[in-house]
Amino acid sequence: MKNGFLINTAVVLGAAIMIAFGFWAFLAPRSFIDFVNYHPYNEHLTHDLGAFQLGIGATMAAALIWHDRLVVALAGFTVGSGMHTLSHYLDRHAGGHSHDLPSLGVLTVVAVAALVVRWRQLQRVRTERTEHA
Repeated sequence: MKNGFLINTAVVLGAAIMIAFGFWAFLAPRSFIDFVNYHPYNEHLTHDLGAFQLGIGATMAAALIWHDRLVVALAGFTVGSGMHTLSHYLDRHAGGHSHDLPSLGVLTVVAVAALVVRWRQLQRVRTERTEHA
């Protein structure tokens, strides 16, 4: 019982910190870079950092809610990939490749589709168990 509380507390704190720092890096990149004292400043890379921190935080939060490893992984990946796609959209003026945005967007859509398919699989299994009980 004590170990479960410790583990859950660590996951909640880790998720909260990653999500807070992720939003900070994504929404106020200059402030974030000044705080961590990591120069030279690069807005796009800081947006990407925020996107990936949000994905990690979402994965940790999802692990507290859902017990299916594929749902947890896909949920976290969807958040990280979606935010990474948004980062490339917002920073499209900063360089990169013409294929970055559509490639990342497709990857995010595939992740969302896989998450929906897995969610439906789990609901179907639950329904079958209830009907046979």
